[in-house]
Amino acid sequence: MGLYARRILGALAAVAILVALLGQLFRADASEQIVGGQRVPIADHPYVVYLATSNGFQFCGGTLVDRDKVVTAAHCAKAYPRDRVLVVAGREDKSSTDGVTVGVKDIWVHPDYRDVTLGDDVAVLTLAERVPYRPLPVATDRAIYTPDAPAGILGWGRVAETGAASRYLLGAQVRLVSDTECAVDYDNFLDDSMVCAGLPEGGIDTCQGDSGGPLIVDGRLVGISSWGQGCAEAGKPGVYTRVAAYADLIGDHL
Repeated sequence: MGLYARRILGALAAVAILVALLGQLFRADASEQIVGGQRVPIADHPYVVYLATSNGFQFCGGTLVDRDKVVTAAHCAKAYPRDRVLVVAGREDKSSTDGVTVGVKDIWVHPDYRDVTLGDDVAVLTLAERVPYRPLPVATDRAIYTPDAPAGILGWGRVAETGAASRYLLGAQVRLVSDTECAVDYDNFLDDSMVCAGLPEGGIDTCQGDSGGPLIVDGRLVGISSWGQGCAEAGKPGVYTRVAAYADLIGDHL
């Protein structure tokens, strides 16, 4: 299977955006979500949000790190113009009207970001107004990245590599993969800016549509869903932006 940036790109997306994305090495084909996960209550994860276009199309995830700040992937932040992006918080079921929908006042994208495989896949969205949900602390200590440590993943992406997008928030447990092992799994792995998580046998993973969403260890945001080969394949864990490497930059926007 091919390599994917883990973001939804739907049939309703603009043709120009589709053409540009198809020109990239790591393509995101139509809607995807957590593979091997199960439905989880938004009340237990009030910090997880999703990004949608002005017509309601969900294309990425994100994490509240302050009442008006969302950390997501750079490739998500660059997918649509700022005035077409909405952040939906407090909504477990995408078909409901629960929670709040707010506009984006400002977008900061890491200035060195070029492609998911080159690292720096991190962005901070400033919301047009504060939201009434608890943020998730950002990991600052690199010692938290202990191989085999249990980690949580969340999102509304695909339940299978060729499946449809999830209507509900899904969650699953994976484990952090050592940098040495991930470098064997992926030639493009960069241990200073990326971290891998999954299971050796596969079966549980983030997928398209989960991009920008959180990887959580010990109640802290340690990763941002970024890319990977296929979804939930054995020996091909998900690749996440290593948040602690960018904690100072993220902090500058809080």
